[in-house]
Amino acid sequence: MNGAEKVVRYEDFGAKGDGKTCDLAALVAAHKYANEHNLPVRAKDDATYYVSGADLTVIVQTDTDWGKAKFLIDDRNLVNHNAALFQITSKMKPYPVEGLTTLKRGQKKIDLRFPTTCMITVTNANNFQYIRKGHNQNNGAVQQDVFCVDKNGNVDMDAPIIWDFDQITSAEAYPVDEDKLTVTGGIFTSIANVTPDDRRYIARNILVMRSNTDVKNVVHRMTGIGNAGCPYRGFFYAEKCAYVRFENCVLTGQRFYYHDKRGVKVPLGTYDFGARHAQNVSLVNCTQSNDHMDSKFWGVMGTNYCKNLIYENCKLSRFDAHCGVANATIRNSDLGHMGINAIGSGTFLIENTIVRGYAFVNLREDYGSTWEGKFVIRNCEYIPKNGNGVLFNGKNDGTHDFGYICHMPEEIVIENLLIRDGKHPKNDQGPVIFANFNRKFKSASYKEKYPYIKTKRIYLKNVRTESGKPLRLSDNMEMFKDVEVIRLTD
Repeated sequence: MNGAEKVVRYEDFGAKGDGKTCDLAALVAAHKYANEHNLPVRAKDDATYYVSGADLTVIVQTDTDWGKAKFLIDDRNLVNHNAALFQITSKMKPYPVEGLTTLKRGQKKIDLRFPTTCMITVTNANNFQYIRKGHNQNNGAVQQDVFCVDKNGNVDMDAPIIWDFDQITSAEAYPVDEDKLTVTGGIFTSIANVTPDDRRYIARNILVMRSNTDVKNVVHRMTGIGNAGCPYRGFFYAEKCAYVRFENCVLTGQRFYYHDKRGVKVPLGTYDFGARHAQNVSLVNCTQSNDHMDSKFWGVMGTNYCKNLIYENCKLSRFDAHCGVANATIRNSDLGHMGINAIGSGTFLIENTIVRGYAFVNLREDYGSTWEGKFVIRNCEYIPKNGNGVLFNGKNDGTHDFGYICHMPEEIVIENLLIRDGKHPKNDQGPVIFANFNRKFKSASYKEKYPYIKTKRIYLKNVRTESGKPLRLSDNMEMFKDVEVIRLTD
């Protein structure tokens, strides 16, 4: 430790920084001392810290400046693939919530008091949702939700409770720190694992589990990528926390492989950013180290059970929400070959953004192509992958129980959209708002076993096509005949 500066340095605890000697134990010890004495940590700018596959996690609880230092992360011989490399945590410990037995969707207050603002996670182990369909089908996950409350139990209504819970089998409170913790700098290079085992996802990441945290100016790259390997959970990851910001960070799209699912070759998703049970998480001015249009690499993002996810000034290959997001925003961004994939609820705002891909928005069919709420698309540009255009893609024939009622967006507002469909295929009739979500829906007599609630209204203003062809409602007019299309003028 540098006494004059009151800064903890890795070299004080034995780190060599030569790129060859494993410095992981020194990193762990340095942060342990910093946490105990509430001191910041600073890396040496010209150091290269080599990190082996040992089962050790660096616990970060104070401001950390990695500066221009390099970190070489060797994933080739991992002892514990689930272990985070750096885990940013609060000094306040989570605790079980007693006396919370039921919840109602949109409930504004719970009759409990808390020592500070908390993020609450709740579970009903007797009810299953997100029962996935398709090649990656499963039996679903237990009902769960995450929300923030103040000391008096008032729910943050910007991220409301989204499910009715007729019983709660477990609930935990994660205290929200009032002060901000900042981690900044560092160039991290992961030497890719080469183990062809698709049953496990590798962490080895910067895991944020502390609310009110900023991660800035961190670069992550990959090397040693082979023809086989395990998928990655996400080098940048937020879990069980709120108000987290990743700013000016460089991500890397991950190479993906195919695995066998009941005799079918299925691509194995692998990510560089992920979030789970997180609220108010922003990616700001984030880019990729590789081409966001290169289809050899999987979409950088994969999230579950989140609320208020934001892209601001980002150039990334994908926005994605698997098991739902409540409210999302994409502004001033450029999305690559995998575009926007999501299911969820609330309001999804897409503004001043370029979107590429087969569709402007893909409502994930493996989870019912459901969005219970509203889409607002404003001042955007859409570059269709195949020359023609589909604004909303998805599938739901009403034969599968996903564990919830599926909805199309109740209301869609589209203002100032340019569709660059100039290279459309021959005989193409022009772009559509909706793909053919259900080819079985051919007459008014068709009834779904599990209802799929259709869109009510669409507002259109200044929608232009490069081809000059008009924007149509759908190729399946029977399914969408009751949708009201309102064309607005200045």
